Amino acid sequence: MTPAAASNDAPGRTPDTGLRADAERNRDRVLAAARHLYATEGLGVSMASVAREAGVGKATLSRRFATREELINAVFADRMDAYANAVTEALADPDPWHGFTGYITAVCAMQAADRGFADVLTMTFPAAKALEKRRADAYNAFTDLITRARATGYLREDFDDRDMPILLMANAGVINATGNAAPDTWRRLVAHMLRSFATPDAPLPPLPSAPAPAALYRAMVRITRPRPS
Repeated sequence: MTPAAASNDAPGRTPDTGLRADAERNRDRVLAAARHLYATEGLGVSMASVAREAGVGKATLSRRFATREELINAVFADRMDAYANAVTEALADPDPWHGFTGYITAVCAMQAADRGFADVLTMTFPAAKALEKRRADAYNAFTDLITRARATGYLREDFDDRDMPILLMANAGVINATGNAAPDTWRRLVAHMLRSFATPDAPLPPLPSAPAPAALYRAMVRITRPRPS
């Protein structure tokens, strides 16, 4: 038996990563805790809160993820893949305008499903190389989608690729503000924005209803309450 084989077969180690089984479980707990906290509270959650939620010490967390960017990169890798794949699917749509509007709606829905991801799409993380590469891939494909949508005559000529991050920032703000009080409010915002991007004769789905007055009031009250530390 070679030394490498002996190492891989050693008790308490996983053959694919070489990490001890308990260390691998700790990593999985940290990722699960971070996903939950980021999804429900956004990226403002501290590393200490993640460690506490995972039931591990700060030293254990730092051994697995030395920086916040490393943790964010690991947590959102699959979502960034889905984000990049969404524009690929939109480009494959035989109707470029439908592909464009469908992509806008799909990405904003991804934000609504995960508050942490809503923040990720409006921020940059230079140290998270894999995450930023997928963002760049999606951006480059989106510029192609714009060109195709413009050629239909339904997308305004003055639409700019920089309008997309503006929309994502606005959508993230609505999602964070309304929370569970008026969770579908983002749909109306996106529908209004699509109307602002479109030429007068562009086909668009019906405008979703505005939130009920009571729901909007609850959202406004929610904004005024201090967040727990």
